Amino acid sequence: MKQIRLISLWTILVMACSQMNAQQLTQKYNSFYNRTEFYNSSGTMVGYAKYNSFYNRLEYYDASGNLLKTEKHNSFYDRKDINDGNGNSQGYEKKNSFYKRTERYDENGNMKYTKKWNSFYERYDIYDANGNQVGYYKWNSFYERWEFHKQ
Repeated sequence: MKQIRLISLWTILVMACSQMNAQQLTQKYNSFYNRTEFYNSSGTMVGYAKYNSFYNRLEYYDASGNLLKTEKHNSFYDRKDINDGNGNSQGYEKKNSFYKRTERYDENGNMKYTKKWNSFYERYDIYDANGNQVGYYKWNSFYERWEFHKQ
């Protein structure tokens, strides 16, 4: 369950990194608050994610506690539906078993980016819709956290 949470949280890192022009973002699980926290390169918390068992969804908040987006599994289409804080659709994410990657689509069905496991470097490589690598997502075993590195 913890690995599923960590893998699904990579999208907020990509969005936050592009908004802040940071070179690196990290995420770490906080067992006291039972949530995953996101930090910028200077160590300031920029947001967190927490699972809401009542609504059966993952909720993302900024550092002030404002709801940014939600992710919920859609069993009918076998995908993860993504909504903004007001409940408006922001797209969906689904696994492509043929290419062995996860693909993210916007609300109109256009592909935004893909994530694929790179076993040689032991990381998730992130590609834009044109196939250009925009960064990667790697586990830092020393600090026990995931780190996003922008290309």
